[in-house]
Amino acid sequence: MVTGPTASGKTELLDSVFGRGASFFASLPSGYGSAGVVSADSMQAYRGMDIGTAKPGQDLLSRLPHLLIDILDPDQQYTAGDFVRLADAACAQLSARGILPIVSGGTGFYLRSFVCGPSSAPPAAQALRKAVAEDLAALGAQALRDELAKADPGLCARIKPRDLYRLTRAVEILRATGKPPSEFAPSASPRKGYEFLIVGVERPKAELKERIYARARSFMDKGLGREFALLAEKGYGPESPGMKAIGYREFFDLGGRPESEIAEAIAMNTLHYAKRQTTFLKALPGIRWIPPDASRLAELAADFLSPP
Repeated sequence: MVTGPTASGKTELLDSVFGRGASFFASLPSGYGSAGVVSADSMQAYRGMDIGTAKPGQDLLSRLPHLLIDILDPDQQYTAGDFVRLADAACAQLSARGILPIVSGGTGFYLRSFVCGPSSAPPAAQALRKAVAEDLAALGAQALRDELAKADPGLCARIKPRDLYRLTRAVEILRATGKPPSEFAPSASPRKGYEFLIVGVERPKAELKERIYARARSFMDKGLGREFALLAEKGYGPESPGMKAIGYREFFDLGGRPESEIAEAIAMNTLHYAKRQTTFLKALPGIRWIPPDASRLAELAADFLSPP
């Protein structure tokens, strides 16, 4: 598993070792002849959202196949439970073909759920989900936050004001079970059935900030504004799960403003997100942090894949 905050260089590193560096497997007795990436990016799963999610291009995909991208429309929900189920199947599919599965991405909750197992909370019935959604629309998010805070103040404090998915899901669990949703948190220990090498890619804060701002500007140069307009024309609005992603929601928030201002907002929001990612990812059991050094990743992977 290779993870790290946004813009840390995960994709380039994977390509260097397992894509362009296809000779990596030549001297290993592991039984694997190549690698494939199982994407743990909650937004790269959405079709049509290519530029703003920094989705891999066809050139890279030809060298290093990626699974779990372009599997949903932006108005469909993608939960951690969905990811674990699909990632399990993807890993099994790749392994059966002699391809090393590498789960990679920066969506920390998905990664923790994959490593430690998803939440044990029961799925909400359709009627309950509808009732919570109606309350959100009629009463507002603060009413749901107040409801959650009474039963589970610690969890409520950790849910960001704009994270309506986590808020509504927590209220669904609360109403369905009558118990604080935090009681259903995933285990802190790795689940059985997998052996994990978890590598985190880190850069100095100033360097990461510079990369984040440069990437936001490059999104505009590549046509992110046009991509957003096409999605909006198809009817995907601010309530669509995919369109809540950084890189898209700023167009709703700052509609009509110059692209330079939108890029600045994207960079700032991404920077804040990267800080939260790093904090969350540090809690993954056994994670080993390295600089974006291909030789170091190759060394760790070779040691992991070689018999004792």
